[in-house]
Amino acid sequence: MDVVVRSVEAVAPRIKSFELADPAGAHLPAFTAGSHIDVTLPNGLVRSYSLLNDSRERDRYVIAVLHEEAGGGGSAWVHESLRPGDVLEIGAPQNRFEIDEGGDHNILIAGGIGITPILSMAQRFDELGIDYRLIYCTRSREDAAFCAHIEERHGERATLHHDGGLRERSLDVDELLRVREPGTHVYVCGPPGLIAAVRKAAGEWPQGTVHFELFGAVRAGAGAAAENKPFDVHLRRRNVTLHVPADRSILDVLAANDIRVRTVCRDGFCGTCTTRYVAGSVEHRDGVLDEEGRKSLIQVCVSRALPGDTLVLDL
Repeated sequence: MDVVVRSVEAVAPRIKSFELADPAGAHLPAFTAGSHIDVTLPNGLVRSYSLLNDSRERDRYVIAVLHEEAGGGGSAWVHESLRPGDVLEIGAPQNRFEIDEGGDHNILIAGGIGITPILSMAQRFDELGIDYRLIYCTRSREDAAFCAHIEERHGERATLHHDGGLRERSLDVDELLRVREPGTHVYVCGPPGLIAAVRKAAGEWPQGTVHFELFGAVRAGAGAAAENKPFDVHLRRRNVTLHVPADRSILDVLAANDIRVRTVCRDGFCGTCTTRYVAGSVEHRDGVLDEEGRKSLIQVCVSRALPGDTLVLDL
């Protein structure tokens, strides 16, 4: 569908928010807290952005975009070129980061731009009268977005944690999650390191109570290339074996051999390129699949075979 950019606001030095609406003023498709939309940019790139506004609203979608200088060009174009009145093509809202409204207590942890889906979740819990706590981690207040809104809307339920970029001042998730009150769920969105720390700290929590979404580049070739090892993938239906070098993803190699797998974010958090595998050991690097899904599915944009193994894909 087409939407018009109704307003643009700088909410932090490197973050802008964009309010999107139907060009004719009609209602937009409903969405739930934690949802995202896929945005097709005029330069041909497709990017996924979380909806941060109240999920009861039907007259607008609000997204926020971090300008990533080392990114693939999507955020740079949005920051430099997108203006009020411009028209964008978007997909209908999708939700792979849903909240469990049956929980009694909820801990919401956001890091950096990961605050966007967390904001919508906090608003939903507030509307339902369900207990929640919101913790927003950034380097400084100046780097954070929506601080005034968070403090006004969520009051004492919200904690703004600024670490100055120092590891020793990072949020102590081990202490935060050390004791789990019955009925508690934790939700986290942000950099991979924050998510890994939360998942480790809550490793003994009951299945289905730890929810996470990666936000930002986690692709194999971005920041992890030194750890990558080459491997082979065998395509069962085509009876073809392909080699995946250390500096390429499975998705790259498939595309180079004219084997098309639909993709959007290429960062392991939209779920579009999910592919079934039937043999081999996977090093999962995505932020979408749960433990059950990882037994038979792989995100071919970021995940790889474990060293020395060959993956057999159902392609």
